[in-house]
Amino acid sequence: MATREEEPQDRAIVRIAAHLPDLVVYGDFSQELPSLDSFDGVLMFVDISGFTAMTEKFSTAMYMDRGAEQLVEILNYYISAIVEKVLMFGGDILKFAGDALLALWKVERKQLKNIITVVIKCSLEIHGLFEAKEAEEGLDIRVKIGLAAGHISMLVFGDDTRNYFLVMGQAVDDVRLAQNMARMNDVILSPNCWQLCDRSMIEIERIPDQRAVKVNFLKPPPSFNFEEFFTKCMTFMDYYPGEHKNFLRLACILDSDPKLEMSLQKYVMENISKQIDDKQLGGYLSELRPVTIVFVNLMFKEQDKAEVIGSAIQDACVHITSVLKVFRGEINKVFMFDKGCSFLCVFGFPGEKAPDEVSHALESAVDIFDFCSQVHKIHTVSIGVASGIVFCGIVGHTVRHEYTVIGQKVNIAARMMMYYPGIVTCDSVTYSGSNLPAYFFKELPKKAMKGVGDSGPVYQCLGLNEKVMFGMAYLICNRNEGYPLLGRDKEIRYFMRTMKEFLMSNCSRILMYEGLFGYGKSQILMEIEYLAQGENHRTIAIALTKISFHQNFYTIQILMANVLGLDTCKHYKERQSNLQNRVKMLLDEKFHCLLNDIFHVQFPISREISRMSTLRKQKQLEALFMKILEQTVREERIIFIIDEAQFVDVASWTFIEKLVRTVPIFIIMSLSPFTGLPCAAASAIMKNRNTTYITLGPMQPSDIRNKVCLDLNVRSIPKELDTYLVEASCGIPFYCEELLKNLDHHRVLLFQQMESEEKTKVTWNNLFKNFIKPTEEFKAFSLRNEEGNEEVCTLVSGVRLKNLSPPASLKEISLVQLDSMSLSHQMLVRCAAIIGLTFTTELLFEILPCWNMKMMIKALATLVELNIFYCFRNGKDLRLALKQNATSFEVHYRSLSLKPSEEMAHGEEEELQELEGEVIECHIIRFSRPIMQKTAYELWLKDQKKAMHLKCARFLEENAHKCDHCGSGDFIPYHHFTVDIRLNTLDMDAVKKMTKPQGCQAKEEIIFPKSEVPKRSELFPENLSPEEIKDKILGFFDVIITRLRTVEEDIIPLESCQCEETLEIVILPLAQHFLALGENNKALYYFLEIAAAYLILGDNYMAYLYLNEGEKLLKTLRQKKSWSRTFESATFYSLKGQVCFNMGQMVLAKKMLRKALKLFNRVFPYNLISLFLQTHVEKNRHFHSLNPQSQESSPPGKKRLAQLYRQTTCFSLLWRIYSLNYFFHYKYYGHLAAVMQVNSALETQNDFQIINAYLDYSLYHQLAGCQGMWFKYEMMAMEQIVHLPKGGAIEIVAYVAGRLAYIKYTMGHLDLAIELGSRAHKLWSLLRNPNKHHLVLCRLCKSLFLKSRYKQLIQVLGWLWDLSVAEEHVFSKAFFYFVCLDIMLYSGFVYRTFEECVEFIYQNEDNRILKFQSGILLGLYSCVAIWYARLQEWDEFHVFSSRAKHLVSQRTPTVLYYEGVVRYLEGQVLYLQKQIEEQSETAQDSGVELLKNLESLVAQNTTGPIFYPRLYHLMAYVCILMGDGENCDLFLKTALRLSETQGNMLEKCWLNMSQEWWYSTSEGTEDHWLQTVLSLPSWEKITTGKVNIHDVHKNKFLMRVNILDNPF
Repeated sequence: MATREEEPQDRAIVRIAAHLPDLVVYGDFSQELPSLDSFDGVLMFVDISGFTAMTEKFSTAMYMDRGAEQLVEILNYYISAIVEKVLMFGGDILKFAGDALLALWKVERKQLKNIITVVIKCSLEIHGLFEAKEAEEGLDIRVKIGLAAGHISMLVFGDDTRNYFLVMGQAVDDVRLAQNMARMNDVILSPNCWQLCDRSMIEIERIPDQRAVKVNFLKPPPSFNFEEFFTKCMTFMDYYPGEHKNFLRLACILDSDPKLEMSLQKYVMENISKQIDDKQLGGYLSELRPVTIVFVNLMFKEQDKAEVIGSAIQDACVHITSVLKVFRGEINKVFMFDKGCSFLCVFGFPGEKAPDEVSHALESAVDIFDFCSQVHKIHTVSIGVASGIVFCGIVGHTVRHEYTVIGQKVNIAARMMMYYPGIVTCDSVTYSGSNLPAYFFKELPKKAMKGVGDSGPVYQCLGLNEKVMFGMAYLICNRNEGYPLLGRDKEIRYFMRTMKEFLMSNCSRILMYEGLFGYGKSQILMEIEYLAQGENHRTIAIALTKISFHQNFYTIQILMANVLGLDTCKHYKERQSNLQNRVKMLLDEKFHCLLNDIFHVQFPISREISRMSTLRKQKQLEALFMKILEQTVREERIIFIIDEAQFVDVASWTFIEKLVRTVPIFIIMSLSPFTGLPCAAASAIMKNRNTTYITLGPMQPSDIRNKVCLDLNVRSIPKELDTYLVEASCGIPFYCEELLKNLDHHRVLLFQQMESEEKTKVTWNNLFKNFIKPTEEFKAFSLRNEEGNEEVCTLVSGVRLKNLSPPASLKEISLVQLDSMSLSHQMLVRCAAIIGLTFTTELLFEILPCWNMKMMIKALATLVELNIFYCFRNGKDLRLALKQNATSFEVHYRSLSLKPSEEMAHGEEEELQELEGEVIECHIIRFSRPIMQKTAYELWLKDQKKAMHLKCARFLEENAHKCDHCGSGDFIPYHHFTVDIRLNTLDMDAVKKMTKPQGCQAKEEIIFPKSEVPKRSELFPENLSPEEIKDKILGFFDVIITRLRTVEEDIIPLESCQCEETLEIVILPLAQHFLALGENNKALYYFLEIAAAYLILGDNYMAYLYLNEGEKLLKTLRQKKSWSRTFESATFYSLKGQVCFNMGQMVLAKKMLRKALKLFNRVFPYNLISLFLQTHVEKNRHFHSLNPQSQESSPPGKKRLAQLYRQTTCFSLLWRIYSLNYFFHYKYYGHLAAVMQVNSALETQNDFQIINAYLDYSLYHQLAGCQGMWFKYEMMAMEQIVHLPKGGAIEIVAYVAGRLAYIKYTMGHLDLAIELGSRAHKLWSLLRNPNKHHLVLCRLCKSLFLKSRYKQLIQVLGWLWDLSVAEEHVFSKAFFYFVCLDIMLYSGFVYRTFEECVEFIYQNEDNRILKFQSGILLGLYSCVAIWYARLQEWDEFHVFSSRAKHLVSQRTPTVLYYEGVVRYLEGQVLYLQKQIEEQSETAQDSGVELLKNLESLVAQNTTGPIFYPRLYHLMAYVCILMGDGENCDLFLKTALRLSETQGNMLEKCWLNMSQEWWYSTSEGTEDHWLQTVLSLPSWEKITTGKVNIHDVHKNKFLMRVNILDNPF
């Protein structure tokens, strides 16, 4: 039974009827149009004010999660209640006009009295509805009702495809006047309605000076029964569903009738008809959308006679429809409006967005105005045009609704139409958005318009016929001297080269720049116009508009007006006189009148000319112009610059094509891509051998950054803002400007005075602030405010840039693209938008409804060809593409034109097939424009969005873990066991994957057969010497390597680590999906996973970014009493601590790590008493754990393991932090942290954690100088690895080899470090783990460098370079160049040139991996500073030294940091030498301070002994400079002794040379190093034998001293 009741609602005819009143549904369709019908009835006009303000509120919303859907809900909450009440009382909703509606009760005249009583009762009940309902927050909703009764006429008009209807007559005018008199909650009766009603039933209130009255209430007699009265009244209503009480309208149960359906469809807009089968119709078509409104009002000469004006409305309507159809505009509504007929026309409805919408709307408006002004009986035509965001959507009730537009722009267009009668007006947005010349418009005086606040300037559109406005066709913009042309050096070089060729030759040159809208073509031409100025040539620059294309010969007209000097003439007589002088020698006087039309002069028309055909006149004119130009170029060369050259008319192209073949002229054009095929002459010019055709590429990220700093006039911007603008703008200057305007509009940007970095107190919130600055070349530009202070830009706290709604201007560009696609392609783009900016083909296929793989691949290939998407084979390709935008390139149309057309057509088909093949191979797809993704995302309904996000989340979460290569676990070990975040039920395979041992991957293959596993006492007997132990350890690693290479089983992984790709295409999107679903706890889980993953990948900034995202969620979740996740909070702080540690902010790091441990219930002591108590407890626990009997305890549970793993990380960082401090008692804190790390690791019973803790504990003791302890724990680590279950885990073995190599290098055991490092290198290369492999190679490089083993060093550097290139690993590249600089500075030869090294620094110093990784940039900057100091180029020295100085404060106890600091101090020592030479007053203080810093570095626990020789060498130099020979000698001897012990051949050689140099009696030459630099041999010369490798040690910089003249 229920099914039968639902059936009628599913019929197409019922859904169509819901858009129409009963007056139409049950009307007569047999009459010819226009047709007129008359009847009596009661009209109700209901106005609900407040919706326009609400539309504005939503249309300017900052974020994408608010929009049309919320507006529809609120709108229909009110309107549907009114519609339902009207229908219940038998009314017929005639029209929805925005936020108002007109209802009719059609009855015979004798029934009017009673029906008016029913309508008044209905009106009062409508007011009662809203008294009980509170308005939406922040909204002021007011309902006003006017009633009228009497004679009404209905006019039906239109054409074969679309029909419209109007009600007109005195009653229609009366009901609007009555509503206008009403105030909030009033019901007003028109005079005629008051005359016809039952006055005894109504209590009224008179309105002063008006015949209309206000209803207070109904006052029926006591015996009156309204229900009986109402039932009786409804019998006179033709279409009241009396017997069908379950239906509000009879039209709800219409039977299918194809003929009627076809007739009704004509009354419905085309886009509604297309979607009529979609049950989600209402929501699908409801959106906040940028459109252009054209409001047309027609006033008639004989207003009262409907029969007379019907034909005029019909004629106007047919013409308006035909004009709109050309540019995809539509009539939305037609109604009688203040004694006139109004057409509400809209350009840009869903599916109908077209390029140049605004100019098309103006063009249509002018055309409609011109036509309607000529229609008989139309007295006045008034048109208002406004552009902006409005609500477009279905408004009303499920059984009666209409598609309408609501918004301030609709009101502005309507008011302009009424307040500026008889002309075409437009608002300022339309004026600026039309891209038409200013002389097409005239600014009008402002008028106060009802219901509209400040609408801005109003313009009259004067018509779009281009007139020769001499002197007004120049380039639109002026060149700004203080604003450089950014990122277009290559394009300017093309011009300079072509210009040189033109001036040196005697033939024409054409330079064409093609680029999309917003690429900055006009800016390039302005720069070219400036650069083209010269004494022997003349430059003419013009800008065309789209109207120019339709004006025959217009471009040449402007060119010749400039050549002949007519652009400066003030009057036609002056022009005529100038022309006469110029052409008298070239043209017979009787032909002068040929110039009349083209130059607006008045030469007498001769008989010969009057008899000439138009074609002949044109040829004569062209011949004359050619002669004038030939004569002109003999005197001076001409450079003709044309902006927007796609608008050159055909006749002008033809003339230009002849011109370049005849006269030597230089033509420079900028143009957008031709929409169709260019004309024959344009094609010939493009293929001309002297044409250079450049396709412009976008700007590079660094240029966008410079542009932002210049536009905002700031010295630096936040990294987050930089990332957002670079990504969203895609390198397009216009996009960047619009995005900045949008941010400014939403008040997201803050500006404050720049502080020195030393003064700024570092907090978590400003850890990464203001790091992005303009590139070096822009330091010359003054970026100061009006007070002369330098400012920095910051962001408002809590802003989410990624979620910002795109600016309307950019959204419009995307909508144009979307609406030009087929519906299936639109669906694919919208589904992809849900997934995110980057997505996989597998996930897209999963969520596409009812698609097969072949369909999807074909559609994707087409969209890739259209540049909607880019496709990539893997994440590496994607990351590489995102680093740099495509550059401009030259197109050779001449060579392309040589191919036969059939071959080219065949080639296009093949290209599409190839593209399909490429898409199949490609795994990753990305939106080419982020704005397109955001625009398409906003088109979804809330419920649909949620369902799609859920689908995506379900699909992705199965793969949301480390890659198979890395063990498939969580990035935070055992994380998912602590939090229930899974959507899907886990299968056994998934459980097994997730529970694999965390840390390093355990391989199941046996390395030693069980019989071969030696016992501990056998492996490391107590009587072994250190040398024998060393051989045993190295032998163990050799056996592993041999077995790895020879084993037949599949031990070696087939591919390298894929974690970064998993992170970007699985986990990052998954967090966003959960955020969109409102699942904050799940989103937090994944944000923490993301932060942990980025820390593993060495990307501190991205970890910081997602920890901030997590912090927002933590704050929200903590407010919920039900949420209690101590582990998540503790993990959050521990990850924060890691970021701070890596950034060298030790105070912050310590605070965060202590907080994390407190939440883990491992409170770290704050005072000495608790410190010693805790140390005693932990030592006992440690000895108990090492007792063999205690190891039988059961393993901890997964939740406990998760906690223990985080604890070990915290303790590992804490002991390093405490070791940095000079205070004596801090070493006890450090020791306690190291013991607690070992205890926590032992409790995990995980081999990797235990081995790692032992090695850390050993390193702690080595750095602290405890000889016995470190050896014991190192041996324990080795015993643990040899006795791993099933023989051991390969990756743990590789890790230990690399870790031991690092420790041995730090402690100065270089030979052992090299032995271990080379084995670690072999292991990691076999295991294909580049992230671990590059670290081993970096450390190995340094060991070989200090040992002066150059052949091996260069080989290892080659491996490091290959790895960095293959993996696009910027850190490896940076380290490579760091070593190259060291080789030049200390080894005496060149592997990579100094220029190449510096170029790398310039290009990558803003790379977030390098910038936010303490150490590497410090080393690079310091090396370059040393280089310049040695060359005594002190200005350059200070540039790099000051950059290094900012990084010195970021103290991290790592080898990399200390390498950088030692280089920095060396630079300061060289600067001290300069100060002493110049006898500077501060030299003594500088020397003392420097010596103190060097001594404190040596005294520090965390400074590895490997740095001691260099530090003592520098201390000796400072001492000898300051005249302290005794200490100098002591330090030199200490350095030599240490170098000898460590085998540090490089430092030993240098120390010997320094000793000889400083104490030598012979005088050294001042420019020794300057000569050496010029002759530094390359490695190629050494390998080819041209230079002896043993001689390169002589090429060392010797630190100069002059003891005799020492000022101290």
